[in-house]
Amino acid sequence: MPSRYLSFRCSVPWLILVLQALLLLRSFFGFPGVSDTYSSSSSYPELQDVNHMVIFGFGFFLMVLRRYGFSSTGFNFLLVVLGVQCSVLAEDLSVFLRGERNAAGLQSLAKAFVSVTAVVISTGAVLGRANPVQLIVMTLVELIFFYVSRYINETFLEVPEHLTGMHVFLFGAYFGLALASRFPEAPPGLDKDRSTPKSELFSVLGTVFVWVFWPSFNSILPFFKMQAVLNTYLALAVSAVAAFMLSALTSRDGKFRMAQIRSAVLAGGVTISCTAERIHHPWIAMVLGLLATVITILGSHCVQRCFNPALKLQDTSGVHFTFGLPAVLGAVAAVVLTVVEDGIDTRWNELSRLGYDAFVYIGAFCQTISTALITGLITGLILNIKLLKAVHVSKYFDDQFYWEFPHLSVGF
Repeated sequence: MPSRYLSFRCSVPWLILVLQALLLLRSFFGFPGVSDTYSSSSSYPELQDVNHMVIFGFGFFLMVLRRYGFSSTGFNFLLVVLGVQCSVLAEDLSVFLRGERNAAGLQSLAKAFVSVTAVVISTGAVLGRANPVQLIVMTLVELIFFYVSRYINETFLEVPEHLTGMHVFLFGAYFGLALASRFPEAPPGLDKDRSTPKSELFSVLGTVFVWVFWPSFNSILPFFKMQAVLNTYLALAVSAVAAFMLSALTSRDGKFRMAQIRSAVLAGGVTISCTAERIHHPWIAMVLGLLATVITILGSHCVQRCFNPALKLQDTSGVHFTFGLPAVLGAVAAVVLTVVEDGIDTRWNELSRLGYDAFVYIGAFCQTISTALITGLITGLILNIKLLKAVHVSKYFDDQFYWEFPHLSVGF
């Protein structure tokens, strides 16, 4: 490796070793009252789908930068496998503190995969700007704050557990945006943050895998799984169709834009995640999928041209309009559907209770967004201390800063 590139030999391996040793000690001693890790469970097919979605799907989805392919997929894999172990630890600790009994082993692992999705989404916002040490620290801190946010919603606001888990898109998107705002801005002449047809193709491949496995993701926590699968697929299908339609309508020359479609086809899955189990009429899921795509495509124009420059936000992979805005729509839809469903059941005779329920659900997702923004800003300040070896802006979006390329060596 050329001397102008920084060596991580004295930081990354030792940090990973310490973390893995701590996780091994936790696995050895465990927590009293937590269920057996090898309890019987029938959720492996769903867990396998979510595993493919998070590691392979999101790994290639983030591979959009022309000189950052190795880091996009490699670092995503490292953060996921490390984050899942930390999430299992956090889940067991939460159960121990509440004096409850944890779910079966695979079910606990499924919750961990859902939680670590927040880290993957946040990584998309700082893609190319953060080094491995910063990403590992970000993973640990974000998971801690996400579980704190879930604990507040479940304990004080009494929001169902599977619904707080689906707030992962809200938390991941806005935590990542707040975090990215604390990183120095790339110089105007730097062109390594662009994509090429080859990198876009790999990113679309990841998008397809995420799209295919999203019904399993939305159904892994709810009780009525088949209903969640059906509603998620309908929302994704309408979202994909609308993405092609709106892409051609909004482009100057009437052609399809791959960057728009890549983000918009997933919007339906994000929006339906909070309501997939509660929707009893397929047309509602289809309408939500359509609205999600409209918000994503229109949001991509407004956010990139107006919102981001005004607030100096840096969003490498467009997580705001891909995950953030559709998640806000899904949270609002969850409030409306809950109030309407309960109102029909009670024949609108308990308006005070319906108002209280609406207030609680609104407070839950507002608390999630607020916690994500505040903790993201704090984490961004932490990650830019000298000890974590922040990347110089001239080395942004460059694989060669982290990976060995033998064909670039002298004398090859």
